[in-house]
Amino acid sequence: MAATADTILTLGQQAPRFRLADPDGKVTAIEDHAEARGLVVAFLCRHCPYVQHVQEAFAHFADEYRARGIVVVAINSNDVTRSPEDAPQFMTRQAQQAGFNFPYLIDDSQDVARAYGAQCTPDFFLFDAQRRLVYHGEFDASRPGGNAADGASLRAACDALLEAREAPAAQRPSIGCSIKWRR
Repeated sequence: MAATADTILTLGQQAPRFRLADPDGKVTAIEDHAEARGLVVAFLCRHCPYVQHVQEAFAHFADEYRARGIVVVAINSNDVTRSPEDAPQFMTRQAQQAGFNFPYLIDDSQDVARAYGAQCTPDFFLFDAQRRLVYHGEFDASRPGGNAADGASLRAACDALLEAREAPAAQRPSIGCSIKWRR
């Protein structure tokens, strides 16, 4: 697997709307979380070693920051014909094993990934209460086979948002496995 770096979107961009279902058919829309002080949209999948490296730390992050008013939604946009290990039944198993307590949604059309400009997994987008982009980048500087994941980069952005400070100027792009696009 080759590592792929994504591209930084323009800060201040309005969050693209979505309405997607999880593997059990429960639908979540961006509007469902209008009261949240912030919204993290994470593009994940099951097979990627970069996701596997951060997923448990990300689950802990989501629990911690939900208590502070930030909602997390994860989206799997991979084409399951190209990456069958990312099929919905495996997403459910991944969510249980990693401890995900947030919606993990299926972007079968890949329209949401395109609208967000997501290029790889994992990829993290943080939006403020008005759903303007304030951070797009890595979870932290850890990589598979290296240091343990701690979420330092995303935590710094969330803390700045919650404390009404500017997001960190240095926003390192996510690095991971490329999204498996339909051909």
